[in-house]
Amino acid sequence: MAKQDFYELLGVAKDATPQEMKKAYRRLAMKYHPDRNPDDKAAEEKFKDISEAYEILTDDQKRAAYDRYGHAGVDGNAGAGGFGGGAAGAGGFSDIFGDVFGDIFGGGGGGGRGGSRSNRGSDLRYTLELDLEDAVKGTTVEIRVPTLVHCGTCDGSGAKKGTKPVSCQTCGGVGQVRMQQGFFSVQQTCPTCRGQGKSIKDPCRECHGQGRKEKRKTLSVKIPPGVDTGDRIRLAGEGEAGSHGGPAGDLYVQVAVKDHAIFQREGKDLYTEVPISFVDAALGGDLEVPTLDGRVKLKIPAESQTGKLFRLRGKGVAPVRGGGAGDLLCRVILETPVNLNKDQKEMLKEFQISLEKEAHRQSPKRHGWFNGVKQFFDDML
Repeated sequence: MAKQDFYELLGVAKDATPQEMKKAYRRLAMKYHPDRNPDDKAAEEKFKDISEAYEILTDDQKRAAYDRYGHAGVDGNAGAGGFGGGAAGAGGFSDIFGDVFGDIFGGGGGGGRGGSRSNRGSDLRYTLELDLEDAVKGTTVEIRVPTLVHCGTCDGSGAKKGTKPVSCQTCGGVGQVRMQQGFFSVQQTCPTCRGQGKSIKDPCRECHGQGRKEKRKTLSVKIPPGVDTGDRIRLAGEGEAGSHGGPAGDLYVQVAVKDHAIFQREGKDLYTEVPISFVDAALGGDLEVPTLDGRVKLKIPAESQTGKLFRLRGKGVAPVRGGGAGDLLCRVILETPVNLNKDQKEMLKEFQISLEKEAHRQSPKRHGWFNGVKQFFDDML
């Protein structure tokens, strides 16, 4: 019986792209696969035919021969017995099927062979507590970080000095093995070498075959001016060493600014509370207030109320990402005198009596509040 045209078998045009043929084959393979059609010889034969067609038409040389000479140009090259047993030209059904469905399960036919798979080392994080002054002005600090470094004895290979790792006999150095599970061909990490592709017969005594060993190293970290809690500084290549000579990860220094006795930071602004006496609040005056650059004078106007904010421009923080410095905001807090002696108490009582005579003018808030309370109770009657 004459063989059916391969393009017709797959249902594609003669100028079909490999992607179009792959899509067509996937659809037909799902339909005619023997696992889906048990004891159906016709479906099994159909599956063999479309597998053969796909194998020929996805190989550039075989496709060119087929296009020129037809089936005569490829007889003996195709895997006519590709499923069920005989040796298919490209490795049998599993290779063809793995090529089509490999993108779903992480890859089909194997990847590069040979060579130990070196993996990048893990990134590390170090929390660095800073005083507010150091965070605002910048500084350089030394930190000690526990990490994994390349073993100097075996140069990171894990093998005893003078020896080398050998290819894993289970996976042949690929690092993965393929298992046929019913309808699917599944690729898994090699259980023997755990994906490394190499095995060590004589491990290094210093690192016990790991290629890395623990070490606590000291690093100098430059802190730029303006950092704040939550900022982090990346030190490239200062993380854990990679396995089997792989590149090291990075170290991230996470900044945490300590609470300050005087200032609180919000973005690029600083806040502080300035206690003032009753006399200063009533009569006004000049007070010395602290900044991160030294002391400055703050002018308190007469009749200032507690909680009033005064802004000192440019006395805040210059952000690490650029821009002008913020401000220092001083909140004045009226401090009530304590531990008064008898004479002081008498003077305050006399002063209070004098205020009562003109309460509506000299204590307008207090006067208005009491009037409001009186009106509230009058309305309840």
